[in-house]
Amino acid sequence: MYKKLKTIVVDADAIVAQAHPDDSNHRKALSTTQYLKSINARVVYPTTAVCEAVTVLQHKLENSATAYGTAVIFTDPALQVVEINQEIMTQAINNHFRPHTSKKNTLFDCIVLEIAEQYSADAIFSFDHFYKSKGFKLASELK
Repeated sequence: MYKKLKTIVVDADAIVAQAHPDDSNHRKALSTTQYLKSINARVVYPTTAVCEAVTVLQHKLENSATAYGTAVIFTDPALQVVEINQEIMTQAINNHFRPHTSKKNTLFDCIVLEIAEQYSADAIFSFDHFYKSKGFKLASELK
């Protein structure tokens, strides 16, 4: 019987947690990554999530070497990095971004949510419960 591959969209916090050993979610991120590899999941990275993660590593964590190394990883053509065009941006704003939304639920998060919807994702690789409130599982819950 044919088994559908799980599609996972990755948010910036998961990328940071993977790259930064002092992150409180580092072990959980590595464990989730191993699980996704073991099930051969289709992993999708919005360009905005990659840029946001690299910025956090570079500025907030003051680790330019890790930021650079992380950015370079995403030049690998084997990874599925999704470009964010005007249509995706418009849909993310119209469908998810609100004038009175919490400062924790950013336009970046809305773009991840829009990509997850467009790709019919099975889960979002994040530690942000915003996505659960929007009906998505977190990747760590798939195990």
